Amino acid sequence: MIYTSTIASGSLRLRETRIVAGLLLQEVSGDDWSQAIREDNIFQLGLPSSNWQLANLIRRRLVGFGPELWEMIRDGDPSLASQAAMAGAIRDSRLLGDFMDLVIREQRATFATHLSPLLWNEYIQSCRMRDPQMPEWGEATVRRLRSAVFRILEEGGFIEDTRRLRLQGVFIDASLSDYLRQVDAKYVLRCLEVME
Repeated sequence: MIYTSTIASGSLRLRETRIVAGLLLQEVSGDDWSQAIREDNIFQLGLPSSNWQLANLIRRRLVGFGPELWEMIRDGDPSLASQAAMAGAIRDSRLLGDFMDLVIREQRATFATHLSPLLWNEYIQSCRMRDPQMPEWGEATVRRLRSAVFRILEEGGFIEDTRRLRLQGVFIDASLSDYLRQVDAKYVLRCLEVME
């Protein structure tokens, strides 16, 4: 199965992603991971179960990369940190990556200035053709997925905001581009460079 709904669990959440990157750099795992997230409430958010789910989502996005990317997230300026966090989200979710690579790239090629909300439903239908194993999501799930993806695009600077959906140019930080080339993350880099 290529497409899953896991991206609906959270947007980029840069503050929390910086915290998780710091924990990964400290090699926190097992009981210490649980202690930091559940008991120490390192995110300083509400429900422990929500913290746990969010922390594990972010960790899953980042573990495919190494310490160099984690340092970009933890120590980088907001632009670099957001782009690096977005690299993790793209690697974790083909639903996000393919939307950028296929839909936004096409909009860019036709000189469109905005995304149409209708593009999302068309995209989901095209995903079903590429992935027959894709679950049959109800309308509420499709809306939640659209909301999560558009929010990530906003946080990454690819759209101005989630209401107007105006496309914006994004120039990927050279250190992130170099790193993604070094680790052979061509697909992730291709998606990130869609608005350059």
